[in-house]
Amino acid sequence: MTTMTTRVSPEWLALREPVDAASRAADLAETIRQNLDDVRPVVVHDLGCGTGSMARWLAPRLPGPQLWVMYDQDPMLLRHAAAALPARAGDGSAIAVQTRQRDVSKLSEEELAGASLVTASALLDVLTADEVERIVDTCVRARCATLLTLSVIGRVELTPADPLDAEIAAAFNAHQRRMTERGRLLGPSATPMTVALFEHAGAEVVVRPSVWRLGGAETDLLIEWFAGWVGAACEQRPELTLTTADYVGRRLAEAAAGSLRVEIHHEDVLAWPR
Repeated sequence: MTTMTTRVSPEWLALREPVDAASRAADLAETIRQNLDDVRPVVVHDLGCGTGSMARWLAPRLPGPQLWVMYDQDPMLLRHAAAALPARAGDGSAIAVQTRQRDVSKLSEEELAGASLVTASALLDVLTADEVERIVDTCVRARCATLLTLSVIGRVELTPADPLDAEIAAAFNAHQRRMTERGRLLGPSATPMTVALFEHAGAEVVVRPSVWRLGGAETDLLIEWFAGWVGAACEQRPELTLTTADYVGRRLAEAAAGSLRVEIHHEDVLAWPR
């Protein structure tokens, strides 16, 4: 996901895409399929699309002809997303694509006119409360279903356990809630706030777990995630840099040997008008 000043590399997005796909709640996609079974064409607005992993996961699961409107701040990622979109839905129907270079927190109801579904992946937790309120309000006013996947909830489990795990996790979660020039980020508070906003607006809401499970088969992703996890924690609390050198060395050795297992917990949210 990229939005506002956040930038994510295509290499990182490619590395995480298979695990993202395996982690998203497939039953929510089935619920969407059933509710859109008579809609032709299905018009999906994908916010912070990155390289288009959401479309590659969801489009084959939806019926009939589709139009995907892809939003991102990064024009390079938009070009990648458009080029890599599946050409056909699961039933063989055609899929078309449009791209829009936008700050997705400032979308208007008019831009979502005619939308059947709004989607996003790994977006909510990098937004502020005001930005989430605007997105929810826009989706509610557009009266379309909304699927928001892979939002972190602040829970990470490493096996084997280490006494420093909890301290790093707490510092990382504080970093996720840090103050920025846009305001304070929601981090792990994003999902409950989003659910409350949709419910207050009268929407039906379903929440499902979506857990990254990393081990020996995902060593490259595990090492990249771990480096980013510890790096963010040390950015939040610089003194940790002096106390975690041995910890980092042990963990990287375990990852390289295939003996480290990590579960990073997220949640998926599906909301639709009553």
